[in-house]
Amino acid sequence: MFDQLTNKLDQIFRNLTNRGKLTPANIHETLREIRRVLLEADVNYKVAKDFISQVEAEALGEEVISSITPGQKVIKIVHSKLVELLGGSAVSFDIPRREPSKIMLVGLQGSGKTTLAGKLALYLKGKNWSPVLVAADIYRPAAGEQLNILGKSISIPTVVFEPGEKPLETCLRVAREAPRRGWDILIMDTAGRLQIDTVMMAELKQLKNKLTPEKIILVVDSMTGQEAVAVASEFEKELGVDGFALTKLDGDARGGAALSLRAITMKPILFAGVGEKLSQLEPFYPDRMASRILGMGDIVSLVEKAEQLYDEEKARELEKKIRKDELSLQDFYNQLQQLKKMGPLQNLMEMIPGFRKMNINEGSFDEREFSKIEAIISSMTPAERKNPDILDGSRRKRIASGSGTQIQDVNKLLKQFKMTKKMMSKMSKLGPKMMGF
Repeated sequence: MFDQLTNKLDQIFRNLTNRGKLTPANIHETLREIRRVLLEADVNYKVAKDFISQVEAEALGEEVISSITPGQKVIKIVHSKLVELLGGSAVSFDIPRREPSKIMLVGLQGSGKTTLAGKLALYLKGKNWSPVLVAADIYRPAAGEQLNILGKSISIPTVVFEPGEKPLETCLRVAREAPRRGWDILIMDTAGRLQIDTVMMAELKQLKNKLTPEKIILVVDSMTGQEAVAVASEFEKELGVDGFALTKLDGDARGGAALSLRAITMKPILFAGVGEKLSQLEPFYPDRMASRILGMGDIVSLVEKAEQLYDEEKARELEKKIRKDELSLQDFYNQLQQLKKMGPLQNLMEMIPGFRKMNINEGSFDEREFSKIEAIISSMTPAERKNPDILDGSRRKRIASGSGTQIQDVNKLLKQFKMTKKMMSKMSKLGPKMMGF
């Protein structure tokens, strides 16, 4: 997430903190570098200029220059102003309960509206809503079928337009049927275009006026950078939006959209899509995002991800096994599956404060290694998973052949498992607090 921006800012701050003393001249030089990096990240020119002016006003204060750790104080100021730039505090996504409530997703074609509709439906389902997905895009080939497939994958009903039916007619039909079907919120996936045009806006205005949705969310492709700001400004002017959902933040996003949207439109970023899976949608927290951008990690989000998958009963069972030295490869495999549900390992590691400063090679966290471990354990019999000590040479050869790996890979996994088991056994003797239970 924002890797290029984060790496460049990290290098600037390293140079800054290496200076024993700061002067107005080298503060100005540092901020000029930050401004250059922001512009390279496709941040709006005026936004970048105003941001640097605000940071400079505070950074040139006597308290900073005379501080024992002036570099750290400047970083703290940059972080604080970055939080303000992103919106200050998170905006709660509160929706009044109607019969039914309605959310309208709007945006250009290719921005990720349909996938976002599925993610939002799953998110609201977890908040005790009973959503229905409504395909209101009658122009894009297979748009309705794509939404239907997404809905089925997460067990959420989807209504697709009937032949000859207009988007408004489809949405009104679903709104009438909703109370009887037990649906309490409509998520309407509207049509987009390659660029804003009068026909699209007229249709969206009609939907807004007739359906009076509780929320209109503009879906923005974060990879479009500063262009997203122009699109957002036009939608806000013509239609009025309640906020934004940023998609594809896990891709090669430069950061321009995220850092410019709030400042230009004064409307909040509500959600961030951080992966391809439908479960990978996060509420947008300006302070957490600022910390990620500056390479400070995001331990709060990491803990929240873990808590969503935390099963207290299973945790107790695992602790007992560790204490009795009964941890098996099946337990190891089960924990691996839980970790995978939290998202890409590299992304999780970057949420740990100070991870970037460890200079750990990305290859150390190659996702393919996970797949290799899964394949090896899956090629074992239940008895072998329970007691790896029975794995002699012939068994190891069979497992390597069945998993498409080398015997060396099997040996490496068994050695790592033995070391992990030994380490956890030692930690268990130090008490529950050391085990994390």
